[in-house]
Order: sequence, then structure tokens, then C-alpha cells
Amino acid sequence: MPYLLLVAIQVACIVDVIRNRRNQLWIMALVFLPIASAIAYVIVEVLPGMKGNRHVRTVQAKAVMAVDPDREVRAARSALDLTDTVANRMRLADALAALGKYAEALPLYHEAIAMGPVDMRTAEKLARAEFETGDAAGALETLDGSPPPSAQSDRDRQALLRARILDQLGQKDEALAIYTDLVTRLPGEEARCRYAALLIEQGWDNKALGVLEEVESRMKRLTRHQRSAEADMYRWAMDQLGKLRGKG
Repeated sequence: MPYLLLVAIQVACIVDVIRNRRNQLWIMALVFLPIASAIAYVIVEVLPGMKGNRHVRTVQAKAVMAVDPDREVRAARSALDLTDTVANRMRLADALAALGKYAEALPLYHEAIAMGPVDMRTAEKLARAEFETGDAAGALETLDGSPPPSAQSDRDRQALLRARILDQLGQKDEALAIYTDLVTRLPGEEARCRYAALLIEQGWDNKALGVLEEVESRMKRLTRHQRSAEADMYRWAMDQLGKLRGKG
């Protein structure tokens, strides 16, 4: 480890000790055993205090998913084996769906719904699992029969799923109308990319070009880390943008 970096970490830890009035014995440890003590200090004193931070929780969750993607599935399955409740069935179904194992999640969603009342979020999860396992018609029926969302964010998320379902069912004009509305306010670029894909499919290249140029403009404001989270989507968007520009 470079000497200046070591000194910087050492000083930062000592300042944190003083600022937060932690045990002064840390200062002695940091002076005489800087590397080991700095690691121990971060683990013992700093990280526990950051658990309430949303960004820290997100990073930790992604790290756990990368290292052990089946961890939540095992924990959820163990909880269900111990206590058969609606919540535990939903937890296992959600964990499987998060890994793309919708075929395994689908019966669990059905069982959970049979055990308790159906709310909007549960119905949406069921509809998504049905759609991802090839039953677009069943997914649309589930959405149509579910309680309407009250929050705009919930309505938008459900509308995005509905647009995908309608596209799959061949109801292209209805799907386009939903995408046209969603791209004016939905965070992220998934709706724009799906909208552009459908526009290209329908022969609306000029309109798709404008949508993808907006994706490109917004993408440039993101950090590399933010872009990497949806690298495949951005790669597709830039590839299609290049093709459309090549036609001009």
C-alpha cells in the first residue's frame, strides 16, 4: 500500500474517532498498527452506523447477490419450512423471481393468493410471473382483475408491464400509446428502450431515432457504475442508434 494512502486512511480514522467521540484507545492502535487497526475500525465502528443509509444498503445487497445469489432463496425456503405463512411463501416467490426463476415462483404466488386476500402488489407479481413464463393472456387477465394502484409510481410500473403484455399479444397500438405516456415521467430508460424497439418494429425509424438519442443524452450523465447496472440495455440502445443513424 502506498505510504501516502496509508497515512491518509490513518488520519481519516483518527479524525473520525475524535469527531464521533469514540474510544480513545483506537487512536493508539491506529498509530502503531495502522493497517490492521484501520480495517478493524471500519468494520467495528463505521459500517454498523451506516446500515440505515439507503445507498450503503443497496451496495451491500448487490455485493451479497454477486457473491451468493441463492442466499435469499435458501433463507426464504428455510423460513417457509419452519412456518407456512402467506408472507413466507411470498418471500420465497420474490427471491426466485429476482433470480429469473419465474416458473418456480409462479405456483408459490398462486398458493399465497389462495391463502390470503389479493392486493395490488401481489397481483402484479403474479401477472409478471405469468408473463415471463409465456402466459401473456393470463397475465393481462390478472392485471385487469386486480385492485387499481393508488400511487402514481405503482400505476406506472404496472402500466409498463401492461405495455409489454399488449405488445406480446399483438396489440401494438395500445402498447405504443402506453409507452408514449410512460416515457414522459417514468425513471430509468427501460420504457424508452422498449418504446424504441416497438417503434422500429412498426417502421417508425425517425421517431425511434429521437427516443434513442434521448436515451444516449441521459446515459452520458450517468457514472460508469450506474450504466453497468443495465449494460445490456444500453448496449442494445447504442447499437440500434448507430444503425438508425447509418440509414440517414
